[in-house]
Amino acid sequence: MVLYTSPFPNSFLSVLHSFSWGLIFPCYWLADRLVASFVPTTYEKRQRADDPCYFHALCIIITTPIYLALLVASLPFALIGFLLWSPLQSARRPYIYSRLEDKNHANGATLLTEWKAAGNGKSFCFGSANVCLLPDSLARFNNVFNTQARAKEIGRRIRNGASRPQIKIYIDSPTNTSISAASFSSLVSPQSGDSTNRTVNAGIKRTTSMEYKGDNSGSNNGEDSREDKGGAGEPNEGEENSCIVRINGEDNGHMSDTETGTINGQAHASGPAEASLEGDTEISKTPNDKQKEGDSVSLDSYSASRESLVKVRVGDGTVDQSTVNNKLLYKASIMKKTSVRKKKHTDETFDHEISAFFPANLDFLCLQEVFDKRAAEKLKEQLHHYFEYIVYDVGVYSCHGCCSFKFVNSGLLFASRYPVMDAAYHCYPNGRGTDSLASKGALFLKVQVGSTPQDQRIVGYISCTHLQAIAGDTTVRCEQLDMLQDWLSEFRKSTSSSSTANPEELVAFDVICGDLNFDNCSSEDKLEQQHSLFTHYKDPCRIGPGEDKPWAIGTLLDPEGLYDEEVCTPDNLQKVLESEEGRKGYLVYPTSKNHSSSQKGRKASLKGNGRRIDYMLYTEEGLYLEWKVEVEEFSFITQLAGLTDHLPVAMRLMVSTGEDDP
Repeated sequence: MVLYTSPFPNSFLSVLHSFSWGLIFPCYWLADRLVASFVPTTYEKRQRADDPCYFHALCIIITTPIYLALLVASLPFALIGFLLWSPLQSARRPYIYSRLEDKNHANGATLLTEWKAAGNGKSFCFGSANVCLLPDSLARFNNVFNTQARAKEIGRRIRNGASRPQIKIYIDSPTNTSISAASFSSLVSPQSGDSTNRTVNAGIKRTTSMEYKGDNSGSNNGEDSREDKGGAGEPNEGEENSCIVRINGEDNGHMSDTETGTINGQAHASGPAEASLEGDTEISKTPNDKQKEGDSVSLDSYSASRESLVKVRVGDGTVDQSTVNNKLLYKASIMKKTSVRKKKHTDETFDHEISAFFPANLDFLCLQEVFDKRAAEKLKEQLHHYFEYIVYDVGVYSCHGCCSFKFVNSGLLFASRYPVMDAAYHCYPNGRGTDSLASKGALFLKVQVGSTPQDQRIVGYISCTHLQAIAGDTTVRCEQLDMLQDWLSEFRKSTSSSSTANPEELVAFDVICGDLNFDNCSSEDKLEQQHSLFTHYKDPCRIGPGEDKPWAIGTLLDPEGLYDEEVCTPDNLQKVLESEEGRKGYLVYPTSKNHSSSQKGRKASLKGNGRRIDYMLYTEEGLYLEWKVEVEEFSFITQLAGLTDHLPVAMRLMVSTGEDDP
C-alpha cells in the first residue's frame, strides 16, 4: 500500500487548493475572532475582574464593527474560494504521511535498534490524548483558548516528557505498598560498565525536594547520546535509556552522608560517568502565571518541581557538581515496587500510577481533536523532534466520502518512532448533530517494529478513533464500534502478506486507542459497556461491564476548574488527583441524582473515580502464537494540565518471546 505524503496527487491541484483556501481564510479568521471575543474563558474572566477601567469591554465595542465590516467585505471572495475548494475535495487523499528526513532534527529521540526477537522480549509504549485543538472560537466552549500557542506547547511537553531517561525506583519495604507516583527528587549515580540499565542503592527521604537550575544554553547532545547508545550493551530489549534505583527500607528513611552526597548531585560511582544535557531548554508555564492577555502558554519561565532530576548518561569522565548545577532541570516519573511486587491492590499484575509526565521512551502516540490545520502543522513540527513518522490531517472534507457535508477533518493524528507500513482511514457515516460536521472516523496503521533472524518482519497494528460525543447517542456509538471492528478486520486481511503455513511476518501487538465518549460506570452507557469489542479486546482499567478497577480514574476534567491554582500545573494536578476529595472537585463524574453543574466541594458519594472516556485496549487474538503480550505499566498523565480538558493515558505492553538471552 502506498502512503500518501501530499494531500493531492499532483502539484496543480495542490496549487489550486492553496489558492481557493487563500480566498476563504480571511473570512474564516475574521468570523473565528469575532465569535471568540464574546466567549471568554474563566482565566480571562479572572483577569478582567481586576480591570477597573473595563478596558476589554471598550475593545469589544471598538473592534466588533471593524470585524463585521471586514467580514462582509471578505464574503464574496470566500464564496468564490468555496466554489473552487469544494469540488477539489473529491481528489483529496484521506491523510498526509510525514517522515523526518533529517535525523539530526530528532534531538530528543534515541536511535532505535532493530528488534531481532531475541532475548526475553521487548516492551512498546502507547499514548493517547484528546488535545482539543479546535478553532479558537469553538475551543472556548471547552474553556480553553489560544489554539495555535497550545498546539506548540502540547507538542513541546510531549516530546520533553517522552525523551527523558526512563527512571525506575524500586522501594524494598514490607510496609510501603503505595503505587502512586511519589514526591521524590534524586540524581542517579550510574554504575560503571556498558549496560544500559544501571542500579544504585540509596536511601531517600520522602520529603526530599531540590532543584537544579539550567543555563538556557540550548545545547543538545543528541548525536553524542546516540553514539553512546550504539556502543552500549542491551541486556533487555524492552527498556531503552533506562536507569534503575533501588531503595532499601531498613534505614527507616535516614540517609547516610554518602547517600546524601548522591542526592545532592555528587555521584559516587565505581566507574567513570558524565552528565549531559538532552532535549529542549525551555520550560513552560500555565496561564495562571502573570503574562500578557491572550498569551496563554508562554514558554520562557521556570517552575519548581516536586519530582525533579537532571538527565544523566554514561560516558567517559566524571560527574562534576558545577556541571550538574548548570544542566536543565528535568523530572522523573517514579514507579514504586516492593521486593515482592506487593501493591495496594494485590491482585494487580502491572504497575499503575498518576504521572506528571508522559512515559519515557514513548513509541506510539494517538491524538484526537487536532481539527485546526494550522495547529496541526505546529504540533507536527514539535513532535518531529522525537517521532520520526507522523500521520496527520486525517479525514475528508465537503460531501465526498461521507453522507453529510464535512467542515473539518477527523481530528486524528498518529506519531511513531517505528516506520509505518500501511495506513487506512474510514469515516463514520452515522454522525449526528454537531458531530456530523466533522469527519470523525477511525485510522488504522500497520507498523514494523523489527525482524527475526530468518528475515520475517515483526509488525504491530494500531487503531485510533473518536466516537460520537453527544450524550444519549448510545445507539450511534454502538454502531460505530461495530464498524470499527469490521474495518479493522478488513484492514488486517488486506495488509497481511503471510499465510499460516509460511508466515512472512509475525504480529506482535494489536492496540486500539481513542476517545470513545462513554465510560464504564454511567448507567446511561450500559449498552456500550456490554459491547462485543470488550470480549475481543482487553481494557487494563476494567473489571467488567459497569465496574472499573479501584485505581482507575476519570479522564474528563471539569472545564470550569482548568485554571485553578490547585490544578494548573502538572505537579499540582497530580497531587489533587491522588486524593478522592481532589478527584471529586476536578473530574467530571458519571451522571446521577447527586450530579450538579458545580462539582466544587461536593461531598456526595459517587460511583467510580470519574468518567473515564479515553481508552487503551489490546488483544491477544491474531498474534504470533508463541509470544505472550501483557501489560507492564498503565499511567494517567497530568503533563498537559491547563492545555486540554482531558487526561492523557499511556500503556506499556511487554511482548515476551519466551527465549533466553543470548
